[in-house]
Amino acid sequence: MKKTIDVEIMGEKFTVRSDAEESYVRKVAGYVDGKMHEVMKTTRPIAKSSVAMLAALNIADEYQRLQESYEAIMQRLNHLSKRLSTTLTEEG
Repeated sequence: MKKTIDVEIMGEKFTVRSDAEESYVRKVAGYVDGKMHEVMKTTRPIAKSSVAMLAALNIADEYQRLQESYEAIMQRLNHLSKRLSTTLTEEG
């Protein structure tokens, strides 16, 4: 069941509807807030909408890199699993 959770990002309050635990929603909002503050520290003064866009790009970059790492790990795991299965079958 969806519940409403109030969070704050860049000093603005937002109401989020989610099935997730409140602590998780707050953690996610805190992460976004942190990314937006990072962008503000590394760029000249810009509009909040631009800060949000740059933060979104940074988060998307992190996600893509993690996705690629995950896929590489899964391929390696599958390869090792097949090798193990073959070895066990041969020794069987």
